[in-house]
Amino acid sequence: MLYSTTDGHTVEICQEIQAILEQHANAVELFSINEAADVDLAKYDKLVIGASIRYGKHNKSVIDFINTQQEILENMPSAFFSVNVVARKPNKDRPDNNPYMKKFLQQVPWKPAELEVFAGKIDYQKYRFFDRQMIRLIMYITKGPTDPKSVNDFTNWEQVRNFAGVIDKM
Repeated sequence: MLYSTTDGHTVEICQEIQAILEQHANAVELFSINEAADVDLAKYDKLVIGASIRYGKHNKSVIDFINTQQEILENMPSAFFSVNVVARKPNKDRPDNNPYMKKFLQQVPWKPAELEVFAGKIDYQKYRFFDRQMIRLIMYITKGPTDPKSVNDFTNWEQVRNFAGVIDKM
């Protein structure tokens, strides 16, 4: 399982998926997308990539990795999930209606067998001053939480566990 995270929440989701898969006797290795160049993907049975959104974009390293590993990705069972705060809204919480997932799928030739979108987490105290202010502004505009001392985990952890079950059956 590969991940790209800005503040660590995508790793938390990956660790939950990993724990569930390992309960079902799956061996799971977890790597940052930044370590992926050193990983021999061909030795794995399946691949899952999870990536967060910051300021409307997935990290460029995710797109670059997928573009360079296209052939391997197309020849193994694979899944992709996006973590973004827009998914906290009911009409933006599925792969077919989440704007970031739609944009991602247009940017890459890879067509994963499974897709999912998870609502993210806002932990204002973790952010640098500029990021805190920008995210507060975005939340104000989109009617989200703006208290700079708050931690807001919008993730539906049952949805994460269900996705782990889907991955287990791939």
